[in-house]
Amino acid sequence: MPALDAAEALPSALKSIREQDYPNIIEVIVAAGDDQSTEAATAEGATVVHNSSGRTPDALNLAIARASGDIVVRCDAQSRLPESYVSRAVETMQRTGAVNVGGMQVPVGETFWERAIAAAMSSRLGAGDARYRTGGEEGPVETVYLGVFDRLPLEKLGGFDTTFARNQDYELNHRIIESGGLVWFDPGLKVEYRPRGSLGDLWKQYFQYGQAKKKFARRHPASLRWRQLAPPSLVIALGLSLVVSFFWPWALVFPAAYLAAIVVGSLFTKGGNIGTPLALATMHLSWGAGFIIGDPG
Repeated sequence: MPALDAAEALPSALKSIREQDYPNIIEVIVAAGDDQSTEAATAEGATVVHNSSGRTPDALNLAIARASGDIVVRCDAQSRLPESYVSRAVETMQRTGAVNVGGMQVPVGETFWERAIAAAMSSRLGAGDARYRTGGEEGPVETVYLGVFDRLPLEKLGGFDTTFARNQDYELNHRIIESGGLVWFDPGLKVEYRPRGSLGDLWKQYFQYGQAKKKFARRHPASLRWRQLAPPSLVIALGLSLVVSFFWPWALVFPAAYLAAIVVGSLFTKGGNIGTPLALATMHLSWGAGFIIGDPG
């Protein structure tokens, strides 16, 4: 489990791990990037390794190197695993021969903005056709949320690519598939996730996602999907519409139509509130802007 500025979230996440019904020994390793996370993880009985960079891929590789088990369960400090998560994932791995088994991210908000963002992240307007967000049939996929890995092929592939501060899960799953391995989606593996608590934090998160996707697309152009091209196209179209509107007011029809679409769509989004349209717009525009600008690294 990577942890940075996660002291508040760690107790709940680690509690969900301790309550797993998996019959074999589970070792819990937290790669902490700050003193507060270190203290919180230690107080909960976890083994702590220091992650000086604070970056997620570095943390994951450090934790994997410290682990001794044949199966690696990738966790998140903002997540809560259901009781049968590990046992079900291991059974699915044995049944399918998959290198990585994972399921759905289920955002659960507690504050007004967390609930608005959770609804946006779970809707097709916010997630497109990504099965790990919206659900679907069990089977092979391009990526899953978190993941339970067979350690041997994971190590042969070199673990997580540390040049990807974001999107490192998708990048690793892409290499698994390229090497002939199987990434398997099990919709019964539902993991609760606490989303960002403000639009500013959401903007930063999705801007970085867009940057990482641009970086990945430069390496693997054939990997791009329609849903990933939609946000940058939207940013460009909205920008052009606003510029052209100074000379031709009818150009404002497009921004108005977009606004109407996310407002109406939010009305049919489970768990949404009046902040959900703003959350959707933040996700779309920040991801698109990040993709257009790209990763400076």
